[in-house]
Amino acid sequence: MDTKDTKENFSNSPFGVGDILCRIWAVYALLLFIATLFIAIILYSPCFFLEDPAKAKWHWYISRLWMTVYLNLIGCPLTIKGKENFVYGTNYIVVCNHNSLMDVPVSTPFMPRPNKTIAKKSFTKVPIFGWIYRFGSVLVDRNSDASRRKSYDEMKRMLALGLDMVIYPEGTRNRTTEPLKKFYDGAFKLAVDTKKPVLPAILFHTKKVLPANRFFYLYPHKLEMHFLPAVSSVGISSDELKQQVFTTMWEYYAENDTK
Repeated sequence: MDTKDTKENFSNSPFGVGDILCRIWAVYALLLFIATLFIAIILYSPCFFLEDPAKAKWHWYISRLWMTVYLNLIGCPLTIKGKENFVYGTNYIVVCNHNSLMDVPVSTPFMPRPNKTIAKKSFTKVPIFGWIYRFGSVLVDRNSDASRRKSYDEMKRMLALGLDMVIYPEGTRNRTTEPLKKFYDGAFKLAVDTKKPVLPAILFHTKKVLPANRFFYLYPHKLEMHFLPAVSSVGISSDELKQQVFTTMWEYYAENDTK
């Protein structure tokens, strides 16, 4: 589905045919997701009985298997670069840019190691998928100060267990034309408090595949995730760390985005 001719048909067709094809493809992708979800939940079932870090490791393994099959079947194969930046014996706070709902199935499963991500508690209400979402996440209710404090302590605990934490410092999807939105402080305060390095990750083309400003639309296109060298959190303030990581990610995205 990712041939040059097919891409041109999807993106350049006259009279809105491209949009229609992308919406038909979105129906196919949704039906495929639901069908594979029922198989996946069987494979995830040990997570009901495991404790972290074993639960996170099993969740990561099954998620990678599931999403490898799924992404290829919907015409969105993933290429990963920079895995050598993950040093054995060191765990990280991985910060990713956030352009699309496609970021979640791309980022967490394809980290080089087991990890947890910070995630909205409301998503756990989705039938069946909510269980899977809960297994791989530290949950937070953003409207509750108590929940935010609890999730912060839980992230510290996950890092102490040797897991990586995956965080989207932009908070919500970037709907602007700029490479990044302003970063929130949380990931960088966590890094300074725990003395864990921050490892930037850049996702490419997810905005094109599943744009935030189009309803029920999916454009098949290859995806990429690039891991950059880690940034130390020792001897630096959280604000300085945030600005350093922001600048690094902005410049890398601007230089390497092929649109």
